[in-house]
Order: sequence, then C-alpha cells, then structure tokens
Amino acid sequence: MPSATSTAAREVKTPARSRGGARGTLGLSPSLFLALIALCTAVTAANIYLAAPLLPLIAHDFGSAPSAVAWIASVAQFGYAAGLLFFAPLGDSVNRRRLVAALSLVTAAALTLGALSGGTAMLAVAVFVAAAATVVPQLLVPLVAARAPVDRRARHVAAVIAGLFTGIVAARVLGGLIGQAFGWRVVFVGAAALTAALGLATAWALPVESRPRTGPLFAGLRALPSVVRTSPDLWRACLRQAGMYGAWSALWTSLALLLTGDGGYGLSTAAAGLFGLFGLAASAVAPLAGGFVDRFGAAKVVRSAYLLAAVSVPLFWLGGSTLWALCAAAVLVHAALVTSHVANQTLALTTTSTPATANTAYVVAGFAGGALASAVAGSAFAQWGWSGVCTVAGVWLLLGWTTTSVRRPSASARR
Repeated sequence: MPSATSTAAREVKTPARSRGGARGTLGLSPSLFLALIALCTAVTAANIYLAAPLLPLIAHDFGSAPSAVAWIASVAQFGYAAGLLFFAPLGDSVNRRRLVAALSLVTAAALTLGALSGGTAMLAVAVFVAAAATVVPQLLVPLVAARAPVDRRARHVAAVIAGLFTGIVAARVLGGLIGQAFGWRVVFVGAAALTAALGLATAWALPVESRPRTGPLFAGLRALPSVVRTSPDLWRACLRQAGMYGAWSALWTSLALLLTGDGGYGLSTAAAGLFGLFGLAASAVAPLAGGFVDRFGAAKVVRSAYLLAAVSVPLFWLGGSTLWALCAAAVLVHAALVTSHVANQTLALTTTSTPATANTAYVVAGFAGGALASAVAGSAFAQWGWSGVCTVAGVWLLLGWTTTSVRRPSASARR
C-alpha cells in the first residue's frame, strides 16, 4: 500500500479531480509540495501564539505587571475565531491561491505594526488583525482531506495537524529564546517576514483552480448555523473540542506567568520558553492518533483523549510547586489535545457536503472556547494564582463532555 504522503501528493497533482477543478501544483514534486504545506502551516499557526511566551517582556516594556497584559493572548484567539468565520468558508467557493496570498500579506503587515506599537491598545489591534488573517492552515486541511483515500483520511489530516502543533511549539520555544536575546519586537518582525515568504510560496504552489462563484461571497458564513444544526456529529465535535481546547488554552497561555513569576519558579523568559518543547508530544502523537481514528472510530478516540486530559489537570495543579508534575502534565495535555483534534476534525471534514464550512464551524468553536478560557484563566491567575487556572481547565473539560453526552452520536462517529 502506498504511504499517506505519496498518495496525498499524487492526488493533489491529478488534474481536475477535485470539486474546484485543480490543474496541478506548478511543477513541484509531490514531496516538496507537501513539505511546503506543512511548513506554511507551522509558520502561520505560530502567529496565533506568538505573544503568549513574550508576555513578561511586553509587560516590562510597557511598564505594567505581566498579569495586566495576559489578555493579549486571548485577543489573538478571538481574532483567529473571527477570521475563521469570515475567511475559512471561502475555501468551498473561491480561488485558494489568491486567498492564501492575500491573507499572508495582511498577516505580515499586522505583525509589523505590532512590532512598532507603543502601547497595549495598538498591540492588541495588531495581534487581532494578524490572528484573524492567519487562517491559512484551515484552508489547506480540506484540500488534503478531499484527496486522501477514505481509509487513510485521518492519517492525512494528522500529518497537517502535526505541522500545526510544531508551529505552536516553535512560537513558544524560539519566541522565548529570541525575545530574551533581542527583544519581543524582533520576534514579531521575524514572524512577519516568514509569514510573507512561506504564504506567497504556498500560494504559488497550490493547484490552479477554476471556481465560478454562483452565490453571495459569504454564503458559507450564513449557512453555518444550519450546517451545525443538521449534523449531530459536527455539533458534538464542535463542543467537545471547545472544551478540550479551552482546558489546554487556559493552562498553556498562563504557564509563562507561573514559570517567570516571583511566586512561581522565577525562570527567565528564555528558560520558560524551553518548556514549550514538551509540546512536541503533540507532533509525535498526531500520526498515531490518525491511525487510531481510521481503525477504531472518532468517538472512542475522543473518549480516550478526555481521560488523558482529566488526568493532566491535577498534575498541573501539583506542578504549581513540583516541577516533575508540571512536565508530566505538559506531555499528557498535549497528547490529549492533538488526539481529540485529529478525531474531531476528521469527523467535521467528512460529515457534510460542505467541508470548508463544516471545518469553519468546528475550528471557530474550538478557538472560541480557548479564547474564553484564556480570558477567564488570566483573571483567575490574578485572583487565586495557579490553582485558579487549573480550576478553569477542569471546568472547561467538564462542560465539553457533559454538554454532549445527552445526544447519541450517529453511525459515522462510531465507525
């Protein structure tokens, strides 16, 4: 049997096979094309989390306490959710090459503006715009899934998700190291340059599509409520990932405050950034999760992911004063998040006839849950410290599971 990578690449090059009428990848070899997609996904995903490891440096530069600027990390997630609502559904109806190029340039411009900002208000606007435009990964995932063999689709989706989580890790680790050495503004400028370069290169390499639009530009956005309402599988995937992502986001976006704070471990920003290497567990687990979904079905895999996350929360609480527990919890929560994500996103991409619109609903739900949890966790940290953050994470997991346990999954989720 051919590998997932080679099969997906050959199908991307097949003329006029997809609904959009793709005509090839402009001469790139299959392996280079897929490598470019993975790299572009990593770089663009990193932009959403760029500010989180730099919060102590940003606070020092603006003359405020780190907890007073923690909300900027939430702004990025709200911006991403807003961008998904407006831009990701266009993947069903417009030319992806032009859209990827335009969004990449807007993201680069916003990051540059953020590097020049003189206060939190201007920085928040720049972060919001950059995150709203950095939805390129969610335009590429449906393209990969549409060309994957049915019995290996989750593995293909997992390959892209692995690139996404690698970018998240790079944002924390490299962002912390470079920020400590050269300042947080240099990190923003570097991210802008990488985003522009990789975004334009990916746009050039994408299949040429001919997609005559027959309805309003934002018809996909208006269709979102009905798509979710008529698909129990999609509804369940949205809420369960909102709970899972909210728990992870509450913990991960607040972690720099614990690691660098006087009441925590008192580490430097660079040392705290290295803690993000535990996020590589997500990149390693993603291919395994894809295989499990293809073999056992999404529902069983999501249940296992929630169990892992439930174990990680008390370990995170213990990690407020015990480093080994914090390390173990970081590995578990990343494994839980990516396992749940692979299962739920595969389900979202295959449960309706409009995969880009369904994927939009799924990712918006996840990031809205994450942004809200981050905002609540920032306030909880200021009031009750690390224990408050862990409580927020536990509540989000409980809500994500209990609100979906009253509806029976359909046959496609159980397969």
